[in-house]
Order: sequence, then C-alpha cells, then structure tokens
Amino acid sequence: MYFTDRGIEELDERRGDEQVTLGWLSERLRDFVDQNPEFETAVERLATWLARADDEADDDAAVGGGG
Repeated sequence: MYFTDRGIEELDERRGDEQVTLGWLSERLRDFVDQNPEFETAVERLATWLARADDEADDDAAVGGGG
C-alpha cells in the first residue's frame, strides 16, 4: 500500500456514500492549490487525467477493435 492510499481510504470511509458534482470537486481542488501551491503540478495532472479518462478508454477501444 502506498502512503497516499491512506488518504484515499479515509476519503472513501468518511465520504464514500456522498454524491458530488465535478464542479464541486473542481472548486475543492482550486481551494487546495490556493492553500498548498507546492502541489499545483500534482493537482493539475490529476485533474487532467480525470478530465481525459473517457478519452483514453475510447482510444483503447479504437486501437483494439475495428477490424
């Protein structure tokens, strides 16, 4: 288990049953970066990865399927 998994596990345990919008998540990420600017690059990478997650699934399907 990576050290960061502890935070993910805590998030899941405390708030796993909640439903949130991506707009809400975006605002929380902005607030976090405002308070912790040293994590800007990591948050930017996470946000970009989340934003493009479906694109990668589409790309994988296009490469493997099609015949």
